[in-house]
Amino acid sequence: MDIINPATEEVIDNVQEDDVRSVEKKYEKLKGGLNSWRNTPISDRIALIDKFKECIKEEMSELADVLSQETGKPLAQAIGELKGTCNRIKFFVNNSEQWLAPEDITTEGNMTERIVYEPFGVIGNISAWNFPYAVGVNVFIPALIAGNTVLFKASEFTALTGLAIERLMHKAGVPEDAFQAVTGAREVGEAMLNLPLDGYFFTGSHATGKYIYETVAKKMVPCLLELGGKDPLYVSANNSDIKSVAAAAADGAFYNNGQSCCAVERIYVHENVYDEFVDNFKVVVSNYQLGGPKDEGVTIGPLTRGSQVGFLENQISDAESKGAEIVLGGHAADRKGYFFEPTVLTNVNHTMSLMKDESFGPIIGIQKVSSDEEAVGLMKDTSYGLTSSVFTEDEKQAHEIMDAMNSGTVYWNCCDRVSPNLPWSGRKHSGIGATLSHLGIRAFVQPKAYHLNSAEKKNLAH
Repeated sequence: MDIINPATEEVIDNVQEDDVRSVEKKYEKLKGGLNSWRNTPISDRIALIDKFKECIKEEMSELADVLSQETGKPLAQAIGELKGTCNRIKFFVNNSEQWLAPEDITTEGNMTERIVYEPFGVIGNISAWNFPYAVGVNVFIPALIAGNTVLFKASEFTALTGLAIERLMHKAGVPEDAFQAVTGAREVGEAMLNLPLDGYFFTGSHATGKYIYETVAKKMVPCLLELGGKDPLYVSANNSDIKSVAAAAADGAFYNNGQSCCAVERIYVHENVYDEFVDNFKVVVSNYQLGGPKDEGVTIGPLTRGSQVGFLENQISDAESKGAEIVLGGHAADRKGYFFEPTVLTNVNHTMSLMKDESFGPIIGIQKVSSDEEAVGLMKDTSYGLTSSVFTEDEKQAHEIMDAMNSGTVYWNCCDRVSPNLPWSGRKHSGIGATLSHLGIRAFVQPKAYHLNSAEKKNLAH
């Protein structure tokens, strides 16, 4: 399988794809190692995961270079992803033992009631390409700490990163029969779906997630989905520093080239501050530098997938035909590679694909609204439910709007932010279940209830 650099469209490496038989053999290896791994003391498992984190730190420069070449993200953003990944691993290392420990719920007389958390077994993790380290560790780190063995599939667009993760795991001392990576595209994913795995954890598009969920449902095993979004941001009239608000919103929309499930995908602005916001937003975005991921000062690299260029062009064409105005960008860049100009459109509405369908690129529509009520109605007019943001200096107003949102995460005066302390969960078409926080730690275990009667036999009757 060829690995393509999206900035140059050139082959940077070639890797061996797995086939059905090799996927099955790796599963059998993990199945064989399950008892040994789950019986390894949790403190020892955590120590190995901590060592994995240190291995990332030791090779950060080289790993960032490969990540940047595979995805096209600017080198500084690749380093930022790796640093953030290490912080997430640190959270799991510091908190997992507490949340996985047995809990004594009540003790009355001779009866003790206890909850014990047990691993599922061999789980499959089909991961995403946009943040392959950060998204991956949300799943395979707590899964391993909990005592599961993991069959990990990185996206075919980040196959080198997937193999690097496997290499570093084994370098850290995680046994080969506890963590295995598979390489390939849809056929390898299908092979994983055909295995008798004990749980599936997928990050990616809604369409693929729905297919996986329907397939896995027949197996009656857990299936956690972290899917896409069409995340709204509202700028209320209660803002005195519109320049700062515009800068924050632009960063939320264009960071990682807009290729993030929690990127700002549509903006609503109160008419009282609309013109000022658009003017400031244009200034911020026009100063973004498009270029190769290693070029100095670059903020917008190429899209990771060449197919996305045509999708964005279709969204723009559809929007223009329905009255939208392009105020910045609007075209694929005239250069080799999958580059697309940072694009801003106004006079948009919800008849346009741009405001309804996930764009996953450097493009944003800004819609004027006349009231908070109109903004809330438009924000909720979506099949997704990942994140929603509101910028206002009125805290009461902020909470009223956030409370009205049917999304897993809400932001006040910020956006496009993830914390390991809080659950990351989607509603509606944005997913099922949660990663991160103590909920994400317990997402990879199943509870067992213990009723423990220490009484002598003569007292065992009800």
